[in-house]
Amino acid sequence: MKIISYNVNGIRAALKKDLLGWLAATDADVVCFQETKAQPEQIDNQLFYDLGYQYCYWFSAEKKGYSSVGIISKHEPKHVEYGTGIDYMDREGRNLRVDFDGLSIMSLYLPSGTNDARLEFKLQYMADFKTYVNHLKKEHPNLVICGDYNICHEPIDIHDPVRLKNVSGFLPVEREWLSNFLELGLIDSFRHLHPDKEQYSWWSYRANARERNKGWRLDYLLITQDLKPRLKRALILQEAKHSDHCPVLLELD
Repeated sequence: MKIISYNVNGIRAALKKDLLGWLAATDADVVCFQETKAQPEQIDNQLFYDLGYQYCYWFSAEKKGYSSVGIISKHEPKHVEYGTGIDYMDREGRNLRVDFDGLSIMSLYLPSGTNDARLEFKLQYMADFKTYVNHLKKEHPNLVICGDYNICHEPIDIHDPVRLKNVSGFLPVEREWLSNFLELGLIDSFRHLHPDKEQYSWWSYRANARERNKGWRLDYLLITQDLKPRLKRALILQEAKHSDHCPVLLELD
């Protein structure tokens, strides 16, 4: 099972940059999108059907052109869960899950803390999401939670940890939350397989940040401990340039 997570920063914009050609070449089983910035009726599913993704699901924010997540799959899930059931989360379209026999995959888009109000919203979201997942993994022990967490966990995950230590995305409180979240029994698949690799998944559009590799690792494929024996590969696919993020890949036996 090959799983990709990709914050496309607007799926309609990414499609204009040959996202379809890249998806065809990559040939994943399941692709989780974040920040699609589209309502379901604004996305032509036939484009994905033609690539073999016969099962397409979209969960959008109430606010048009904002947030929103999606999952496309070559395999039919047994169940699709739209949102978390927590109203204030679901209004922003940030969680979508597909359940297969013996494997559940969630596309997650955590909020960013762009100002004081949004940082408080993010911290509340993180606290409630941690509680939600703590219950969820009891029901779905083979769980993949992939997406844009909007947090760099350790200094190795950000290009300038000293200068950026007081910037949202690398605040001590955010990093501590991610540590505590992992302690629920989750594994950062990329860091587990590549403990010393400095690689990023997001770059600002400003100051040629991507060309200079002044990046942040914000995108994760977290797996439950039960999936650890099946972990085969975890990669950051920096060659893909349809967004200010790049996709991340997980392969399970």
